Amino acid sequence: QVQLVESGGGLVQAGDSLRLSCVASGFTFTNRAMGWFRQAPGKEREFVAAIGWSGGSTAYADSVKGRFTISRDNAKNTVYLQMNSLKPEDTAVYYCVARLSGGATVVAALYHYWGQGTQVTVSS
Repeated sequence: QVQLVESGGGLVQAGDSLRLSCVASGFTFTNRAMGWFRQAPGKEREFVAAIGWSGGSTAYADSVKGRFTISRDNAKNTVYLQMNSLKPEDTAVYYCVARLSGGATVVAALYHYWGQGTQVTVSS
């Protein structure tokens, strides 16, 4: 049974940092591209960041480039999202995603598994 369990969300002030974690189980983590998406109330789900199986390739949404960093620890079956200089517009539920074949992509439909999400709220 595939599971993606996110943690690390919370309520912070603008300018603060948070690190999200996603622990994966039920599939071979080391061979899979992983990513993060987010969805704010009343808005469409949007791509945040993605990382290839080795960590050598990454992709970011323009809105988070330079502030967020995606990384992975294959020994721990975990992918991280370090979020710095948070803004109120970063407020959303953040979802961890896994792709069973292919590399990192910004296309949500190409990810096979989704976590339950973790809430990030940034106050101004």
